[in-house]
Amino acid sequence: MSFTVIIPARLASTRLPNKPLADLGGKPMIVRVAERALDSGASRIIVATDHADILAACAAHGIEACMTRADHPSGTDRIAEVARTLGLAPEEVVVNLQGDEPLIDPALLAACAARIRDGVPMATCAHPIHDVADVFNPNVVKVVLDKAGRALYFSRATIPWHRDAFAATQDSLPAGYTPLRHIGLYAYSNAFLQGYPALESSPLETIEALEQLRVLWHGYPIAVHITDSAPPAGVDTPDDLERVRRHYIV
Repeated sequence: MSFTVIIPARLASTRLPNKPLADLGGKPMIVRVAERALDSGASRIIVATDHADILAACAAHGIEACMTRADHPSGTDRIAEVARTLGLAPEEVVVNLQGDEPLIDPALLAACAARIRDGVPMATCAHPIHDVADVFNPNVVKVVLDKAGRALYFSRATIPWHRDAFAATQDSLPAGYTPLRHIGLYAYSNAFLQGYPALESSPLETIEALEQLRVLWHGYPIAVHITDSAPPAGVDTPDDLERVRRHYIV
């Protein structure tokens, strides 16, 4: 199917200043992310940025980029502006790829985009959790699904809670219990994306600090593609940056 990848990229970062321009094997991180997206089969890749330095870095490496307003409250709002500027058709599928995921599996982008269909305007991804520590870690976002593979709820809490097994021990995972970890990759129909900034913020997203709960709160379904394993971690800290840099050492 045809889909467009838009990569939001802001220069400001509290934990890693100038993160999109960090060098990875001779190229800025944002360029490395865009190059991964090029292997996904997307019809178009665009970086959405509010800073001229990122725009220039993309131009220097032949990556399409678009300037946006600087006051967007989220990356979703930023990519909605770009999709509108590009004049994308309402039925076009837009994939929101974070600009700090230089090792993302390109096939995951295509799989996420493929979950968009009539009546399902948004999709995301998840993978099984096998580490008991992750199950109880509030920084690991969990998701539970209905029988059609659509999200019922996202939470930092342990969901579903295995009442009987966890009453006995929380040192191991019970047999047959496979919770799902949410992966922060999203796809939308452009029609839904354009309406997203107007959706009222929900109490649930404020409590959990999870923006995707706004969509469920307003009654829209989110399809979830399940992949077998976790994608490589993105870059949030200097240690993450050094880990990813080793990937580019020949």
